[in-house]
Amino acid sequence: MPDINSKMIQPSYLKNGDVVAIIAPAGVLKQNHEVIQKTKKVLENWGLTVDFGENIGKKVNHFAGSDKQRASDFQWALDNDDIKAIWCARGGYGCLRIIDRLNFENFKKNPKWIVGYSDITVVHEKLHKLGYQSIHGMMCINLVEKPSLIKLSLETLKSALFGELEGYKVKGSHYNKIGSASGKLVGGNLSLITATLGSKTSLITKGKIIFIEEIGEYKYHIDRQLQTLKRSGYFNQCTGVIIGDISKLKINNPQWGQSIEELVLDILEDCNIPVAFGFPAGHELENRALYLGRHIKLNITKTQTTVIF
Repeated sequence: MPDINSKMIQPSYLKNGDVVAIIAPAGVLKQNHEVIQKTKKVLENWGLTVDFGENIGKKVNHFAGSDKQRASDFQWALDNDDIKAIWCARGGYGCLRIIDRLNFENFKKNPKWIVGYSDITVVHEKLHKLGYQSIHGMMCINLVEKPSLIKLSLETLKSALFGELEGYKVKGSHYNKIGSASGKLVGGNLSLITATLGSKTSLITKGKIIFIEEIGEYKYHIDRQLQTLKRSGYFNQCTGVIIGDISKLKINNPQWGQSIEELVLDILEDCNIPVAFGFPAGHELENRALYLGRHIKLNITKTQTTVIF
């Protein structure tokens, strides 16, 4: 297991002609034909070759194929030496059911970028435990959206895959808790982080910067999950927190009475760490790519959040 000072292994950046595998390891892939065609077009325009998992169009109950089929596609992509990146078509729910079926021994001999967000948090955690960097970024399903709305998501993903992403300077928030920090970036979707506590893939956050995003929850659900993380010691020795999109919140009845920012600051009140709000990554259409597992520098003021990879 890598310690806080060890350097995470970085897969090779992509180059012209490299092969990218597309798999659907979780929820059923709606708009299947459109997603496949647009994904193929985008990757070919980037000078890459695309290969689709055998079961990508399957549907078994809630999922894009049975657990066995989804795991088979993922294993194929992990084991194939010609494949240089794995781009998850969509999230939803399902990775938790297959993560322990996957064998990463061949992956270790030939590391490749794995890209996704939301439910793919489970995979990012596994990779971090193994000591490998990965990319939190948009997925193929987002390509059905209006191009202007996903422009930055797509541009930053391409930059990340080709090794051209140096960092971000984004608008701050008056809720920001100012300060500077450094450490490996970890995290992802709050529900999945909480769901994996105590498991084989539960993260060790000592000396690290935690990124959190979420969608479609009540504020009391957000509070309960963050309180659970706090009680488990998740924030005790981290060096900073980046709050991404907390979007499409459900309405509490009675009302919660606090903003999300106030809720988070209350929970982290006794943690002497900088906290950034409103980072454009998560379930919104502007979902800027992040290198998870990479040692980053973070500087937070009220007016600006700076991330340097």
